Amino acid sequence: MTVNLPLEKPDEINDINAIRALTSDDMEAINQLIHSRLSSEVALINQMGHYIVNSGGKRLRPLLVLLSARALNYEGTQHVDLAAIIEFIHTATLLHDDVVDASELRRGKETANAVWGNEASVLVGDFLYSRAFQMMVEVGDMRVMEIMSTATNVIAEGEVLQLLNCGDASTTEARYMEVIHFKTAKLFEAACQLGAVISRSDVIIEKAMADYGMYIGTAFQLIDDVLDYSATSEEMGKNIGDDLAEGKPTLPLIYAMRHGSPAEAAVIRHAIENGGRDNIDAVIETIHSNGALTYTANAARIEAEKAADAISILPASPYRDAMYTLTEYSVNRSY
Repeated sequence: MTVNLPLEKPDEINDINAIRALTSDDMEAINQLIHSRLSSEVALINQMGHYIVNSGGKRLRPLLVLLSARALNYEGTQHVDLAAIIEFIHTATLLHDDVVDASELRRGKETANAVWGNEASVLVGDFLYSRAFQMMVEVGDMRVMEIMSTATNVIAEGEVLQLLNCGDASTTEARYMEVIHFKTAKLFEAACQLGAVISRSDVIIEKAMADYGMYIGTAFQLIDDVLDYSATSEEMGKNIGDDLAEGKPTLPLIYAMRHGSPAEAAVIRHAIENGGRDNIDAVIETIHSNGALTYTANAARIEAEKAADAISILPASPYRDAMYTLTEYSVNRSY
């Protein structure tokens, strides 16, 4: 499903590959730091840490740290440290998420908990969290500590909110959006805000960057919800309908229940309350026939447009153009 944003940008920064070329040196430094700081005298930590960090993630959150810093003319090296910190926290949340969700596949590979077990996944996730905070102390900026400690706390709250919503077919759109803002978008927000902080930008710019991160993070999650019922397992790197199998009432399901016939709503309600994939074909048919995917994609488009508006106050640069391109990519991607 393609959603076109009316964004103006130079032709040379027009897709994700162009962004990766623009940021290749910084990303190489970030990747080297990630691998060096994964090191532990405990062999299992090394194995699991490298397994999940090398499992094909997009590195979007680290990318946002460096783009936001470079867009504000930052010329130091702390953006590399902060990008690695953000990736460690993200990786820790993935390890814990997969245990909570009993997931067996992520990015086309077995999850760490499927390979090494739940106990090891939880404990290595804890190691990554603590390593991230060690690195924050080394940065030596209390504002960075404030942002990241708040973000990790909010993310944990989002995880609990999502758990409370699982199996609850009465979950409203507002409640679901709160979960997205807490669980997913908050780390995007922190990543962009950190770029403004280390650039010593004023509060107006800092808020604009934070807003950009929150909006684009929300757009990414909403498109993930669309892809869960429209992409193939090979494209997504996970099983179709995973959220439904876990009883998660995502926006396409919430919308389809609200706008479908009583019989259609009953099928979705039963699927949410009981989990599993027994009625996956009927659920997907209802989602498509009631326009739930279009509604969700349009909601993502609105968030992406808000993200683009938020950074209109930044000075013109290839890095700002790359941030515009990311808003377009967030809603046009197929995986």
